[in-house]
Amino acid sequence: MIMELPTRKPALPLEVRQPAQRVVLYSHDTLGYGHFRRNLLLAKTLRALPSKPDVLMIAGMYEAGAFDIPDGVDLITLPGYAKQGDGSYQSRKLTVGLRQLTDMRSRMIKAAVKGFRPQLMIVDNIPRGAQGELEPALKWLRSKTKARVVLGLRDVIDCRDKVRAQWLRQRNFEALPEYFSEVWIYGDPNLYNLITEYQLNDVLGKKAHFTGYLSRDATRSSANSKRRLKDLVGHTDKPYILCMVGGGRDGVDLCKAFAKARVPEGHRGILITGTQMSAKDRATIQQLSARNPDIKVGEFVPEPINLLRNAKRIIAMGGYNTICEVLTLGQPALIVPRTAPRREQILRAKRLADLNLIDMINPNQLTPKVLTDWMRNPARDRLAVNGLDMNGLARIQTLASAALDQTETLPVAA
Repeated sequence: MIMELPTRKPALPLEVRQPAQRVVLYSHDTLGYGHFRRNLLLAKTLRALPSKPDVLMIAGMYEAGAFDIPDGVDLITLPGYAKQGDGSYQSRKLTVGLRQLTDMRSRMIKAAVKGFRPQLMIVDNIPRGAQGELEPALKWLRSKTKARVVLGLRDVIDCRDKVRAQWLRQRNFEALPEYFSEVWIYGDPNLYNLITEYQLNDVLGKKAHFTGYLSRDATRSSANSKRRLKDLVGHTDKPYILCMVGGGRDGVDLCKAFAKARVPEGHRGILITGTQMSAKDRATIQQLSARNPDIKVGEFVPEPINLLRNAKRIIAMGGYNTICEVLTLGQPALIVPRTAPRREQILRAKRLADLNLIDMINPNQLTPKVLTDWMRNPARDRLAVNGLDMNGLARIQTLASAALDQTETLPVAA
């Protein structure tokens, strides 16, 4: 008996999609959330372009997966570095040597870039990547594609001598003309002119564009973030004073001082420690806050804009994203900037304090009493930007559109 095999149905044609414009955003993420959060804001801004480019984020911290990633954006997280107090790196979680970790990350980055084939790549802060890990991918882009590669710099990097010494050591002066089409500086030169401060006119030249600060006006929390915040804030209308320290690894002293401080009558305090603080330090802060019934402690808020927006007052360190949020929202803010291993935060905070945009104290002045006194009597009720350029996101859209229009769309590698 001969069995008749069923007739195969003709295969349905695969969906044909018009190749989208593609952007890669790289951040090394060795301390805190600042680099990743800035790139996530850029991703959302780029997705708002009429062309709606696909965006692939390459990040260096596992917490990146806990953030709300918008449609059209995807994420690769690399095995993490941990930045030490002296500025050196080691593996954050794995028991591998630094050289092995760098090699792993470098191979992952290059494979992702080759597979995705972006027309535009935006590198945050470090031209050749942490430990030079980005160079193989940059070489491939230069030799095999016409992609535009942009270096994105925050307004302040560090003091001049350290920046120039680091850039010489890391061969950034050679990397900029070799790999980068443009440099976008996320700041206002009237507050801090990175080019003149660091004597970089020869190397940056016409490649540099000051975008202005990255305002958070259009930033809104997702429904998921709002639920998390409701759990933290509770269902009371009692006003709160917020203390945040980013990732938390270098915010222990500020958290301890806030946990011991006394909030004004009729108020409460909310303290966010961050996930990068050691378990021992976090336990100490929990013990201190347990003795202070007006303080509630949380560990992680991936998108804090609504938490900041509804705070009566804000106490924080002086990272770039926090400062942009404070300037956007206008609440009275006391900034306690980090001074090591970089002086970036204190340099920025001093300039802003001189313009009466924030209140600031040096870390060596930090005590629970100082925080108590400020919470009761901040220097100003509302902040005014006073002409500071906060139009960075709109300018980035213009610059990105121009860069994408200059390169052709290539098929993604099979």
